[in-house]
Amino acid sequence: MNKDTKKDLSDRLAEVVVHGMQEKKGNDIVRMDMRNVNATLSDYFVICHADSATQINAIANSVEEEVYKAFGQEPWRKEGHNNGEWILLDFVDVVVHIFKTEKRSHYGIEDLWGDAQVETYQSA
Repeated sequence: MNKDTKKDLSDRLAEVVVHGMQEKKGNDIVRMDMRNVNATLSDYFVICHADSATQINAIANSVEEEVYKAFGQEPWRKEGHNNGEWILLDFVDVVVHIFKTEKRSHYGIEDLWGDAQVETYQSA
């Protein structure tokens, strides 16, 4: 796969992830372009938060469903479904972080990679 094709696929995957978050009213959706950040393996981090464990799980399920519909792809790795405070879905080129509201500010993922290009989205 050439570099442009991989870029197009990861761009599209990140867009589908954002759509899945918007479908379930994820708050403060941010897409961080990590391609020009040293020591990162993924092209994008997509981050949002919600106020309840129920909504966090609904967002994660929506993201998984939308990615599967668009690409037939399951996450390579999933973490946090049991604790309801931070779910991570690793699609290799795109890593999804869905936080409980207070945990997002506590961990400050966006601040750790301040040199990443950031795009924000509204909920649908």
